[in-house]
Amino acid sequence: MTMNIETKIEINMLKEISDTIYLMGGRVIVVERYGKINLLTYDGQQQKQLPIPGKASSVTQINQNTIAITYPDEKAIKIFNMENETVTKVITLDKQCMGLSFSNNSLAVGLSDDEIRIIDLGGKTLKLIQVQNKSFLYNLVYCNERVIYSDYMGNAVYCVDGSGKQIWKYTQDLTGPRGLCKDTSGNIMVADCDSNSIIVISKRWTE
Repeated sequence: MTMNIETKIEINMLKEISDTIYLMGGRVIVVERYGKINLLTYDGQQQKQLPIPGKASSVTQINQNTIAITYPDEKAIKIFNMENETVTKVITLDKQCMGLSFSNNSLAVGLSDDEIRIIDLGGKTLKLIQVQNKSFLYNLVYCNERVIYSDYMGNAVYCVDGSGKQIWKYTQDLTGPRGLCKDTSGNIMVADCDSNSIIVISKRWTE
């Protein structure tokens, strides 16, 4: 696989970045860890800070105009309409919520370091997945009824199905895996922060 840098964005923020997503339509959202949510243009110019109170952690896009954000201290997920700039729903949970991903009209949310919960957009629990992680569940990807999550302290990336059964575990060359995403071909991209590198887990390896 060959990867080329298409655009490099310099982000001048005092806080560590906990999450970022590329929105439908070309803009970018950057979340300061336990801080503000910043909306950037494609070329990295800050457009605005979204008017959502609280200390954010992770963000996912639901549709063209709607995003969802976790707020660990509040044990809540806030659904935000970007067009109207209003919080349309607050889903309250019983544990600190960290990583967040949307797929098939439901949300997967990492709770503390030992549970991934699948909920609908009304907040109803659909599945409970118990996991054993050495780190808080800050980063995860939900797709095809599977959840892929990183364990920063354990230097591993895991994939489990809806029942919690481990499908695969990847540890090769990882020294601090955090951010995750899946490309259009089904490969898993891992931001390995201690090695300052991007590691690609091939779709062929995960099947």
